[in-house]
Amino acid sequence: MMQRKNEVACMSKLMEMVRDAQTIAILGHVRPDGDCVGSCLAALGYITEQYPEKSVRVYLEKPPERFHYLKHFDEISQDPGTGQVYDLCVCLDSSDEERLGDFGVYFHGATHSICLDHHITNPGYAEYNDIRADASSCCEVLYASLEDEKIGKDVAECLYTGILHDTNVFKNSNTTENTMRVAGRMMAKGIDFSRIIDDGFYRKTYLQNQILGRALMESVMFMDGLCIFSAVRLKDVKFYGVESSDLDGIVDQLRVTEGVECAIFLHEIESHVHKVSMRSNNRVDVSKVAAYFGGGGHVRAAGCTMNGSVYDVINNLSLHIAKQLSDGEA
Repeated sequence: MMQRKNEVACMSKLMEMVRDAQTIAILGHVRPDGDCVGSCLAALGYITEQYPEKSVRVYLEKPPERFHYLKHFDEISQDPGTGQVYDLCVCLDSSDEERLGDFGVYFHGATHSICLDHHITNPGYAEYNDIRADASSCCEVLYASLEDEKIGKDVAECLYTGILHDTNVFKNSNTTENTMRVAGRMMAKGIDFSRIIDDGFYRKTYLQNQILGRALMESVMFMDGLCIFSAVRLKDVKFYGVESSDLDGIVDQLRVTEGVECAIFLHEIESHVHKVSMRSNNRVDVSKVAAYFGGGGHVRAAGCTMNGSVYDVINNLSLHIAKQLSDGEA
């Protein structure tokens, strides 16, 4: 794996920087998912428990309500224009500066910065970087920087939630022996892991089920059944009254279609602009495909944003997927 500038070798570097700072901003990525929300709130909870005198704030776009059970959820700020300058900015689960969105202002204004992440495409954009591409999630990376005996039930719930979501309930290939060890340690803290799985992962609203059903009904298999795609257009989102977070899980359901190697889900975020989510099973490295179009992610789960019609996007993606399938890559 490539070396990144000032790569962190010491697991406690995060807490060393926290110790020396009085004001701390914690940032995640745009359209926060379970790992992003979980890692940010875990960091907030852990730091404030160890250093109650410090001023710490999490900045994220509005996260999905299904994570409301996490402590400090209601304290997340959506304001990028406070003008606050922080001693330290902690970036979690964000593979590049652009993914920080409007809250990047706090990253650029901070005296010091550190990034903890698990995306292989992360170039190491912070002052210090702890990037572990072999980790299941940012929460697993964060756990390695914390002292286990100081992790309470509330922080454990956050860490378990993040691991749960980025491993697709421990089903994805990024699940390792260490992932299960960390999850087991969180369970030992007394968390209600069954409720977290149901409420944070499986439970859906009636509208979420409707849009999922429509996406599955309108899905199209191509490339001799090795690939499948579905798209939700802007007019559909408005008709159903759903948000981006309501579309989570659609691409994963497409992926488990029998015979499929690669699944693609398009979500139109503005006219002819699509958020692309890709998943693969064994043979396609979707992080390479996403990176070509300015995105990033992991070998089996990645995404990007692309312009054009649905079929323009699918045709462009297909060229790169087909090459990997024919070359026998990944």
